This record gives sequence, C-alpha cells and structure tokens, in this order.
Amino acid sequence: MVAIASTYLSDAPCRLHLDNINKLNKTTSERNKIGKDQDHVAVERFGFHSTTCCGYIAHNNEWHDDWVAFYTRCRLQHQMDLIDKETKAENTRAFKGVDIKPSLLHGDLWSGNAAEVDDGPVVFDPASFYGHHEFDLAIAGMFGGFSRAFYDSYHKEVPKENGFDKRHQLYQLFHHLNHWNHFGTSYKSSSLAIMHGLLENS
Repeated sequence: MVAIASTYLSDAPCRLHLDNINKLNKTTSERNKIGKDQDHVAVERFGFHSTTCCGYIAHNNEWHDDWVAFYTRCRLQHQMDLIDKETKAENTRAFKGVDIKPSLLHGDLWSGNAAEVDDGPVVFDPASFYGHHEFDLAIAGMFGGFSRAFYDSYHKEVPKENGFDKRHQLYQLFHHLNHWNHFGTSYKSSSLAIMHGLLENS
C-alpha cells in the first residue's frame, strides 16, 4: 500500500517537471503551429511571470537565460541579503560606543610579512587601506608568530574596547573567506565555524 501511494505521489511532480521539457523537445515547427493554444507555449527562460512566496518570504522571479545566474541571484543572494539585513543590526551592536577613526592599516599583517633588521622591525607585502585599527590584529592572530609581548605592548598603547572579541571574529572572517577564495576549501570549515560562532553569540 505504501509503495502504491509513493508511486502515485511521485507521478504528479514527475509530470509537472517533464511538461515544459517535453514541450521544449518538440520541433520548432510543431511549437509554432497556427492556432496553437497559448497556455501550452514552452517556456525557454528561468524565472516566473510574477512574484511567488516560499513561506512568508517573497521571491524575486526575474527572468534569466541562464539557470546558474537565476539561482545565484534570485535565490541564494536573496537569502543572503535577508540574513545580512537581519544581522546588520546585531553586528552594529558590536561597534556601539566605539569611536572608530581611520587608521592606516597594513592589511595583511601576519608574521610572514614582518621581520627585524638592525634598525628595528619592518613589515612588507602590504594590502593597505584606511580602516579600523583592530582589523590588522585579526590576521596577526591567525597563524601565530607574534608573541604575547607584542599584544601586551600594543594594547598598552591602544587598549581593547568593549566588543573587541566579537569584532575580532568579524575581522577574522574576512581573512578566512579571502584564504578560501585564494587557497581552496581547506578554509571552508574555519569560515563556516566563525559564521556559526557569530550567529550563536548574537
């Protein structure tokens, strides 16, 4: 009885999914017959003629010629934008009460880009921009190489402010994602772990 029910159940979506494919597979002359029923015209693009909802979330169904473009822009990106909107207020709280002024940043300050010469310390291979000074500390802590004395000395001059740990994770997330894009999926799990941690602590 269960097997029969499953067969009947799978028949409906199967027919639904194959209907347009079968229409597309017909020859052009068959599809262009005079007097054809307009309700049975094959659809050759991805999307829909109106907005639809999955649950209470409205979906962008803008027509695309390419499935990957449609799925990326109208499904995945839309969901990411909604998450971004929801978490933006929470992330903003991590910066509440912090007076951020532009600092010249190295941008890639890890131990492999720092050394000492006779005249003192040097840093090289920068990805410089002006931003929040805490940003440089994110990658500095990713690979080790800087001593406790380095951090103690730094924070003596620039004390940690409230929310430092959460901001540190936000800034490390950039570097993990950047490494994922540069060096492959070995950074996938660490990127996702930081995202989960930020969501759990929000």
